[in-house]
Amino acid sequence: MEELNGKVAAITGGASGIGLATARALAKEGVKLVLADIEAPVLDQAVADLSSEGADVIGIQTDVSDLSQVTAFADKAFGHFGKCHILFNNAGVAVFGAIQDMSHADWEWSMRVNLWGPIHGVEAFVPRMIEQGEGGHIVSTASFAGLVPNRGLGVYCVTKYGVVALSECLARDLKPHNIGASVLCPMRVETNINASDRNRPDAFGGPNAVETSPGNGEDMAGRVIQVEPVADLVVDAIKTNKLYIPTHKEAREFVERRFSRIDQSFEGLNL
Repeated sequence: MEELNGKVAAITGGASGIGLATARALAKEGVKLVLADIEAPVLDQAVADLSSEGADVIGIQTDVSDLSQVTAFADKAFGHFGKCHILFNNAGVAVFGAIQDMSHADWEWSMRVNLWGPIHGVEAFVPRMIEQGEGGHIVSTASFAGLVPNRGLGVYCVTKYGVVALSECLARDLKPHNIGASVLCPMRVETNINASDRNRPDAFGGPNAVETSPGNGEDMAGRVIQVEPVADLVVDAIKTNKLYIPTHKEAREFVERRFSRIDQSFEGLNL
């Protein structure tokens, strides 16, 4: 999608962090925006700010874990602008701690938002994007933790590995329809992900369900970078149909190490 002017983008988790920064970067390219976020006041402010900057934007409060709400989000996007060319499945949450310490509610909440959220996005948007016949692009936010196992982030890793697989398969399946796919795999970025529990539903324990945290960051790999350069990487990937979007050079050695271990496991295999 080399030319973005006049296209329409739908972004979940669009009221803050990477989602909002990407919305702003796409608006500069002339893209019309439909933002979704679970936090209504923050969403309203994001829409107001973008509108004041000249963006053509609307917002709809959406819990991506609920297919009916994501479908309503898609209905709004296609209904308001008539078309949609870009879907950014960006909403996500994190629960910290060892896998053996995770509750069923930790698993279910994480899976519903991080993995079912993008799946719901695909279900609600992709068939309509294929039908409109104008190509497009699907971006989904995974993580460095979707490529390499991270201690203390087991549940998060499981969900994000799924998002990587989803994106890799979409890239193959949607190629005949001229719809590309990208998966964003950042290390640490200056977002609200560490405060995910603020939006944890009561059905999954509420905001005070767990006391674990990522700590002070000293035991976590990678620099903390700002959202704006990450948004620029996302826009470039949409334009160039780049499947993988890493954000930190220091992630490379960890990824190489993982695949080296996999490769070495074939040594001596005679079957």
